[in-house]
Amino acid sequence: MTDLERARGIIDEVDEKMAELFERRMDAVALVAAYKQEHGLQVFDPVREEQNILTNSARIRNEAYRSCYIRFLRSLMDISKDYQKELRQNSGAGGKK
Repeated sequence: MTDLERARGIIDEVDEKMAELFERRMDAVALVAAYKQEHGLQVFDPVREEQNILTNSARIRNEAYRSCYIRFLRSLMDISKDYQKELRQNSGAGGKK
């Protein structure tokens, strides 16, 4: 097995775990969306978002990855906000499809 094959194998393994975690996260996002809709809260919470970025980016040990991770988090939060808006448009009709 070449170094490239080994590296790709690691990526495949991590991607599989990330897919499971993504689904778990989106299930939680659906719960957040339902709560926010029920309580008349806005989808975008800038204070929570910035705190999330600060807290989670501090978990990155390799400084060279930190700015990439922050971009990843921002993208993930954008996806989450879009999904919350979609659920609102569909009357919060559920989270699992």
